[in-house]
Amino acid sequence: MRRSATKIICAAGMVAGVLAPTAGTAAAATPHSLYAPSAMVLTTGRGESAATATVERAVTLTCNPTAGGTHPDAEAACADLERAHGRPALTLNDDPARACPHIYAPVTLTADGVWEGHRISYEQTFPNSCVANSRVTTLLDF
Repeated sequence: MRRSATKIICAAGMVAGVLAPTAGTAAAATPHSLYAPSAMVLTTGRGESAATATVERAVTLTCNPTAGGTHPDAEAACADLERAHGRPALTLNDDPARACPHIYAPVTLTADGVWEGHRISYEQTFPNSCVANSRVTTLLDF
């Protein structure tokens, strides 16, 4: 029993030594959040796929630890993603009542990055900008 007690005391001393850095070091090493980061780059462009589209606009979106980036409404965009559990496709509206011309001028929207530490890669091509605008929510409206 004496040997086990010695091991426990030694282990406790080692942990205390590791966990007792100076106050400045502790503050610098403390993470802002207990959650994995959520950040992505969103693009919109003309073309039939992300590989061939000419990017017209691109923004960054950071949702964790705080909403930010170059997205014009980062807080609402992060709320859209939160409701969709980080899946951009689930943020789209389904508005069949909107009338759009039958002109084929494809628009491709993308979202690439991470959501709560999981890789996100989303691409959606719409027949034209009218259809795209009728489907997007705050997340892809920039």
